[in-house]
Amino acid sequence: MVITHHGGQCFKVTFGELTLAFDPVAKGGTPPPSRFGADIAFVSRDHPDMNGISEVTYGEKIPFAVTGPGEYERQGIVIQGFLSHSAYGLAKGKQEALNTMYAVHIEDMTLVHLGALADEELSKEARENFDEIDILFLPIGGSGVLSAAAAHELAVSLEPKIIIPMHWSGIGEPRALESYLREAGNGGEKLDKLTLKKKDLAGREGSILILTP
Repeated sequence: MVITHHGGQCFKVTFGELTLAFDPVAKGGTPPPSRFGADIAFVSRDHPDMNGISEVTYGEKIPFAVTGPGEYERQGIVIQGFLSHSAYGLAKGKQEALNTMYAVHIEDMTLVHLGALADEELSKEARENFDEIDILFLPIGGSGVLSAAAAHELAVSLEPKIIIPMHWSGIGEPRALESYLREAGNGGEKLDKLTLKKKDLAGREGSILILTP
C-alpha cells in the first residue's frame, strides 16, 4: 500500500492496480484540484475542497463514488460510512453541515478517514465500529474542523497505530500542524509518501506520520 497526500484532506491510496481517493479537491477549491485517476472516491463533506469526483475521473478510471453514510463493498473492499457534523466552509446562515467518516477495510488493515469533522464526541455507532484502527486520517486545522487540542484528545482515545494529520496544507488555520505536534508532544516523522504492509505496523502505537503534499 502506498499513501500520498495531495493537499487539504485529499489522499491517494494505491495497492496493486486499485486506487482510492479520499476527499479529492474540485476545480474552484482552495488547494489545487486533484489530478489522478481513482477506482473508488470518498467524499466526506459536500464542498469544493473535498468533493472533486470529476477530478479523479481520469483516463480509463471512472470512480465508484461514496458520498455518505452506509455500508458498501467494492472490489473486495469493505466500506462503512458514519454520519457526523462539520462547520467547515458553511453557507451564510448555516450552523453546521453533514460530514461522513469512513472506515475502509483493505489488505487486512483498517483505514479511518474522519473527513472535515467538527464533533469532539463520536456517535456510539462509530465508536463501536472504529476498532483496532491501523491508520487514522485526522483533521487538525480548526476553522470548522477539530482544533489541534481536540484532535489530539480524540486520537488518543481511538488508539490508532498510525496518525496522519490533515487539513493543515492549503486549508486550515496558520501553523495548525505545529500546534497539533505541540499538543501531541511529538515531532512526528515527515515523509513524501508512506509505503506500508501489515507487518510494518508491529509495535506502532500512535505514531504520527506527516505526509508532505
